Order: sequence, then C-alpha cells, then structure tokens
Amino acid sequence: ANMQKQALRRLKLLEHQILGIKVNNTSSQQKLKDDNGNYQTIDLLYREGRNKLDWFKEKGWGFKDTEFVIDDKTGKVGLTGDRYVFSGKLMPDFRTWAESKIGIDIDKIAVAQKAMDVDPPTFNEEFLDSLDYNFSRISFDDKERMMHSHGHCLQDVFSLRYGKFKRFVDCVIYPGSTKHVQKIVELANENNVVIVPYGGGTNVTQALELPDDETRMIISLDMTRMNKIKWVDRANMTACIESGIIGSDLNRELEKYDVVLGHEPDSLEFSSLGGWISTKASGMKKNEYGNIEDIVQAITIVTPTGTFERYNQCPRVSHGPELNHFILGSEGNLGVITECVLRVREVPEAKVYGSIVFPDFDSGTKFMREVGRSKIWPASIRLVDNLQFQFAVALKPESDSRWQTILDKIKKFYVLKIKGFDQESMCACTLVFEGTKEKTDKQQTFIYKLAKEYHGMKAGPENGIRGYFLTFVIAYLRDFACNHNYIAESFEASVPWDKMDKLCYNVKDRVYASARNKGVQGFVFVSC
Repeated sequence: ANMQKQALRRLKLLEHQILGIKVNNTSSQQKLKDDNGNYQTIDLLYREGRNKLDWFKEKGWGFKDTEFVIDDKTGKVGLTGDRYVFSGKLMPDFRTWAESKIGIDIDKIAVAQKAMDVDPPTFNEEFLDSLDYNFSRISFDDKERMMHSHGHCLQDVFSLRYGKFKRFVDCVIYPGSTKHVQKIVELANENNVVIVPYGGGTNVTQALELPDDETRMIISLDMTRMNKIKWVDRANMTACIESGIIGSDLNRELEKYDVVLGHEPDSLEFSSLGGWISTKASGMKKNEYGNIEDIVQAITIVTPTGTFERYNQCPRVSHGPELNHFILGSEGNLGVITECVLRVREVPEAKVYGSIVFPDFDSGTKFMREVGRSKIWPASIRLVDNLQFQFAVALKPESDSRWQTILDKIKKFYVLKIKGFDQESMCACTLVFEGTKEKTDKQQTFIYKLAKEYHGMKAGPENGIRGYFLTFVIAYLRDFACNHNYIAESFEASVPWDKMDKLCYNVKDRVYASARNKGVQGFVFVSC
C-alpha cells in the first residue's frame, strides 16, 4: 500500500513536469507534518513568482514600495516608488489643501500596531491527511492566514491597524489545476470543512469576514496560482483563461496575442478574473467593452455536487436558463470558479485622454444626461463634483519645466478671470476615447461640441490622465489619511437618472447630519 502511494505521488509530480510547471526538487520528500507531528507549510510548485506577503502591504493597500509620505526636506507630500505616473514626485499643494479644506493635522501621527495577534488554527485532520499533494502550496503561516481573512473596506483596514479579526482562516491552500480544486472540494464536503474562495482579496463589502462562532475548519482557497491563458482563438476572438489571474497580469499576457479584454475595475492591479465574475463587476471602460457579464462566454465552476461547464461557440442560443447567469454575482457561495472563456477585442488603434470643466455640478449632470441619450459614448466618462475636483487639482505634481508652470498659471487665469468660473463651484469630467482613429475623432468632436452647449470648456489630456491616476491611488491616500488620524471610505451606487440628484445631494446631507448627531469633530469631506 505504501509503495502504491509513493508511486501515485511520483506520477503526480511527473504530471506537473509534463504540464510545464517548475517542481521543487525536494517536493517528493516534503511531508505535511514535521517530525513533531505539527502541520507545516509546503510549496510544491512554482508559477510566476512570489508570495503576496513579499510585495503587498500587511496593514494597508497596495505595493510595499508605494505610499504617500511627508518629504523630510520640504514638508510636502510625495508618492514613493516608480509604479505610477506621479511616483517619485512631490505634490506641493496637497498638504496645504488637506489641512485647510478637510482638517487633517499632518503633525498628528496614528501609529498602527506592530502585529495582530492571530488565534491558533482549527484542524480537521481527516481532511488534511487526505489531501495527498492535491495542491500547489499549503500554508499555516500566521501572516498568510491573516492576509486571507480580510478585504479592504474601512472596517478591515481599521482592524488591521488597531484591532483584531473575530475569526481567521485556519490554512491557505493554493490549487494548481481544476483537478486540484475538484479534489479539495470533494474532501471538504466529505469532512465538513468550510471553503472560502480567494482571488485578490480586494473586496470592500466585508465579503471575507468570518463568523466568530464557526467551529469548523476554514480554508482559504487562493486561486492565484491558476493564472494561465490556456488558449486564444483569434478567428472567434475568444480566450480561455484560468480564474486566478490578476487583472494587470491578464492585460500584459493578452498583449502578446495582440488582443485586449477592456475590463478595467478600479482594483485592476490586484483583483482577479474569478473575483470579477463572482462579484459581477463593472469597469471604467464598460461603455466600449461592456460589463463582465457582457464579456464572459462560458464558466467552469466546481461545486460540492459536481463540476459544471457549458461552452458553445455560437454567439447566441435560444434556450435557457443560462448557467452563467446563476454564477455571475454569486460571491463564491455556489462553488469555485476555475476558468472561463471570454470575448476579447483587437488592440485599439487609438487611445486618447481628455477632460472638460463645467461652471457647476448641475451643468455637468445635464451634459452627462445628454451623452447618455446620444449613445455616442467614450470608453469612459466620469463627472466629479467640486470637492473631488479640488482634491484632484491639489494632487498635481511639481512641474519640471518653468515654461509649463507659467502656462498653467495662464490657463488658470483664463478659466477663472476670463471665463468667469468660480473655483468653489466648478466641476470636471474626465474622458478616455478608445477604438479606431476615425471613431475616436468623431466621438471627440461630438462630446466637446455638446459640452459647449452646457458651458463646458475643454481642459486637455493632462487633467484626464490625472483623473485616472487618482483612481488607482485613492486607497493609498486612505492609508495616508489613517496615518494622520483621519478615516475615509468610498462607496459605489447605481441609480436611474431621475434619482441621481437625490443620491448626490440627499446622501451628503444625511452624512453631515449623522456626523453632527454622533459628535464627529472636524470637517466631514463628502464628494460625489
């Protein structure tokens, strides 16, 4: 019996080698229990690199080398690292704006705890002892367990910095194939073990919060080692992709085939394909490429009752119900998504940023309504109110060019003095146009002409770029605020046009009133 088990394990390792996966030289000797009978971390296979703990912050958002800090020499706010458009630069106006407009006291430092106390794990030995190398990695490391026990809403971040989670996952398992997932789900079902699927861990809905009264073993099934593009069919413009791939990696890999997906949620750098499907995600460029439900053609999902998949190359079928509709937005409750077939597009010929300023938010919303009616939509169009506009302007980095500084002052004089815009009421719209040059040229002509009818003025590509830069660093700014005793959170809502005013104005009033009633001190910053 022992010889048979050893032979099966060697066959598994041989299978991994045939599949082109690098195998740890000592994997055949690694055991799940050490000599003292304690469970230990095993890493059998290596795909693309490193553990998330190596590069992602433990007590906040994003890359370890990237954060907003106060420059020791100038006292100005700057962004470290080299990953973003304004990395390595100072924002000369941001500190003054933050202190005067929203009441942040830069001199006050809120020091986060050194480490969270992680409770010991609960083990289901029947489950663990039956795994038999059906994984790429299994970890019992406390830091890894902690990272897989939270998302990134304000409550999660506050607990990371100053508190403790009610419950932690007991181990983290990284499958390397659909076969691995099938075996893990089967064993978990047989042994009454809880599975929590994990992609990028970027949710802001407390979806990873665990009930403190759960006595069963909880495993976090981290899908990020299932990150391959299995095939690209250029004839039908589809691609089969494993669900654990992270958005930025997916875009980079698809470029090798000269195709794009076009789906760009704000969390693109860190969220996974499986996460997009399970949360029914939308993206910044949905006008051009659609929401995730418009992009997904087929899904493979492993459930306790079996594996379900239905792929039809036909563009549409006349019978239903559609399996995809049950899975999209299911939040991991039905099973584990392992791969899917997606619609892809040719790399766009043109990509153009733009921006428009309006004298007030009301003019901007009327413009947006007309754009909606016209059906001539840029890939992305976003309107922000005055507070958020000021926020973005305050983040403008120092210019390396004296001429550019002079030019910026001339532009500001023209907008405020000649055009008569009020700096305390004006708002901005950021734009991205993608497609053929002919298409994007026509869209720009229409959009800027329509904007003039609502007293809007073209404000250039630089402001559009800065607007999208803000999208990717907003969570870094939240961490910066937390460092200085200021908490912040963002929410997303989808409403019909006739409810938009109520959303934008009434919600603000309600937040202000609630803050007063609860004795919140300082300025409450609420923008739309």
